[in-house]
Amino acid sequence: MENPNRYEIAWLPGDGIGPEVTREALRVLDAVASAHGFAFTAEEHLMGGAALDETGVPFPDDTRAACQESDAVLLGAVGGPKWDDTTGDQRPESGLLALRKALGVYANLRPIRVPEALASASPLRPDRVGGADILFVRELTGGIYFGTPEGRTDDGARSTMVYTEAEIERIAHVAFQRAQRRDGHVTSVDKANVLEVSELWREVVSEVQDEYPDVMLRHLYIDNAAMQVVRDPQQFDVVLTGNLFGDILSDLAAALPGSLGLLPSASVGGTVGLFEPVHGSAPDIAGENTANPIGTLLSAALLLDELGEPDAADAVRYGVDAALEAGFHTSDLAPNDEAVSTSTFGREVASRAADHTHQNASASLS
Repeated sequence: MENPNRYEIAWLPGDGIGPEVTREALRVLDAVASAHGFAFTAEEHLMGGAALDETGVPFPDDTRAACQESDAVLLGAVGGPKWDDTTGDQRPESGLLALRKALGVYANLRPIRVPEALASASPLRPDRVGGADILFVRELTGGIYFGTPEGRTDDGARSTMVYTEAEIERIAHVAFQRAQRRDGHVTSVDKANVLEVSELWREVVSEVQDEYPDVMLRHLYIDNAAMQVVRDPQQFDVVLTGNLFGDILSDLAAALPGSLGLLPSASVGGTVGLFEPVHGSAPDIAGENTANPIGTLLSAALLLDELGEPDAADAVRYGVDAALEAGFHTSDLAPNDEAVSTSTFGREVASRAADHTHQNASASLS
């Protein structure tokens, strides 16, 4: 873009609660933008079931072009029971896979934080999960989900786990670089005692670590890692793993905060980053203004990180934590008679994020 401080965001509200939660993310982005010296435009485009209804395909060509020409993509959620009878490339979810492919992303980032204010909402003991802050770095385009040969045979079925050295190297670099920005520790998860592909994974990750002497590395088998995430999540910083293990392990860790509505994600490594909450479209509460927008707000913070606006990203995270500490909770975190609406929570976060920004600016001038 001509102005490096102006960003174009492709806004894909999607289905169900997607429009509601992404609107709040845009509200919060607007609250921190000018104070941090940047501006953005967010152009809305069809995606998922909404696109299928309007255009006959879940990922229209004009949406593809807009995403590829943008600086970042903000996605709500796709799918729902309305489209359960669709199959193959007509499924709303197939549009998401096509979007990831179009952007060339290969690294899925899933931060899982448990603020002290929400530790009591966890199914685990608050003293065990409070303050946990894990970044899962999951390889997104290889492994058993995409390996060949695969399919049904005359008397069974087969799926093949395949990784090349190059695929492992590039995702390992992502994990080590992220660890350099955090606490400097990577846990690589595999099954090298059983799987040859995991033996290669472990070898390549260890070789890449040589380029990052300031980052510690340890290896865990997936079964032990799953136990450790539940037993002592505070021991982890960055967790690096392949597609299948990352899918399972990050979903397991999603239980730590007590609600899927809290969890953001980013898919990066390609030409443009994709940012979306972990949760689905929740059609049963769509339009009721009760959905938890935190996962989307924190996805917006990840978006700002990737655009090179870390101070603004920190302001968004501060706003979320401050609103929670002030007792603003949506219905998944509080009794209905105490819960606030989606839009109320978004306004509270926007206000606190803006105040935090202005306070920091004043402090730097004094």
